[in-house]
Amino acid sequence: MLMHLPDPDADLLPGLRAGQSEALSAMMDRHLDKIHALAYYMLGETMAAEDVAQESFIKLWQAAPNWREGEAKLLTWLRRVATNACLDRLRKKQPIYTDQLPEREDAADLAEANMIGDERAGAVREALMGLPPKQRAAITLSYYRHVPQRDGADILGVSEKAYESLLVRARRNLKTALLPAKEAEIL
Repeated sequence: MLMHLPDPDADLLPGLRAGQSEALSAMMDRHLDKIHALAYYMLGETMAAEDVAQESFIKLWQAAPNWREGEAKLLTWLRRVATNACLDRLRKKQPIYTDQLPEREDAADLAEANMIGDERAGAVREALMGLPPKQRAAITLSYYRHVPQRDGADILGVSEKAYESLLVRARRNLKTALLPAKEAEIL
């Protein structure tokens, strides 16, 4: 039998139910960065991540009067809403607008090392963006947001075994995408 831990945000629930904006503000202070980061890792774009985070908190505000305690933690529910919003956006394949300016030349001694690190990070981001949406969501939740496996499965609405399978396939696909072509031929 699974034991559910108490919701650390339960103290805000009465205020959210009563429509107190202070309760929503406190919830955003606690979790906006987590929801934004989750959306950013899934979508790869700051403005889209901001939109998803805003939509998620609006949905929380709208759902709060009917919230049933014990079914899900508020943060788990918010992550699920954000993940679903990201998956919807990825399915629609909207054009990507960037808010990043071109990089300036770095004159520091460590510029080459930084460039190599940036190239690796860029390759990982590109490989992550090439994953199917559910695999990307599983990797994002597990490795970038450090969400426990049980919560990750709940967020994606799958069993823990299915979540594990998503992670295995995602890691294999990332490895294939990141290996140099010559090494990939050997495997």
